[in-house]
Amino acid sequence: MSTPYELLGGEAGVRALANELYQVMSQRPEASTIRSMHAKNTADVAERLFMFLSGWMGGPDLYFQKYGTVCLSSQHAKFAIGRDERDQWLGCMDQALVNINASDELIHMLKEPVFRLAEMMRNAE
Repeated sequence: MSTPYELLGGEAGVRALANELYQVMSQRPEASTIRSMHAKNTADVAERLFMFLSGWMGGPDLYFQKYGTVCLSSQHAKFAIGRDERDQWLGCMDQALVNINASDELIHMLKEPVFRLAEMMRNAE
């Protein structure tokens, strides 16, 4: 069975997904709350997301190699993230996967793990 990293086409595909997520976030009015939590230029956060997703999806653990252990909830603790914010992010991720032509197999494979990842960031009602 292939990993999500492999199904995305390796480094280039994971990088495309991370970049596309922030493009979608910037374009969707319904994502304005979560977009406002980020700097105007999203290049740095997209790079960090790429590095995290690389390892999380079964590829090289780039984030750990550069920054050490990752505690996503502590990195997001300064933001109020409730169900609405979680769902905004999930909607952007869903659209980003479609935009980069991810396979139905991959989209199905990621649905639950991506939800759990987003749910872990929730710190508000």
